[in-house]
Amino acid sequence: MKNALEPMEMPWKAQPPAHVRLLAVEMVEDGDSVEDVAGLIGVTQRSVWRWLRAWNSGGQAALTSLPRSGRPPKIDIAATSSLLSWLDRSPCEFGFRTERWTARRLASVLLREKGIGVNHRYLSDWLARHDITPQLPQRVPEERDDAKVAAWAAEQWPRIKKKRAGSTPLSVLPTKAAFF
Repeated sequence: MKNALEPMEMPWKAQPPAHVRLLAVEMVEDGDSVEDVAGLIGVTQRSVWRWLRAWNSGGQAALTSLPRSGRPPKIDIAATSSLLSWLDRSPCEFGFRTERWTARRLASVLLREKGIGVNHRYLSDWLARHDITPQLPQRVPEERDDAKVAAWAAEQWPRIKKKRAGSTPLSVLPTKAAFF
């Protein structure tokens, strides 16, 4: 449990959540200074004063967050779960000839299955934000014998490996002015 007087570890956002703003107002009303509250929460004093004014004029409703403006994401929650489940399946099930998922392929399946058209570059960034990176299977020759490779590495490699000539240390000759 953290000490109540330690600063909060919050990721930087444009605006803290409503419960953090409400906590700041309650702390100031309980007698804490605006400076201490701002330092504890990790915001400016100006923000705390602004929240206090909003609280005094409109109560708790004035501290709630407004909905974000801007275009809603094309890939919503339902499309996200579908898209992520497709990655567990073979691309061949969707009509592709090879076993490799690419952003272009996913974009075409997303358009065909869900009617959502996205650019493959956007989809590549979207996949990276969801911690999905392209994985290529390790190519292994059919004739490879791991037991023989391990035996060679244990027996032959130490014999072949270049060894330092003798055990005497290298001599250092002070020929530059930096050595004097």
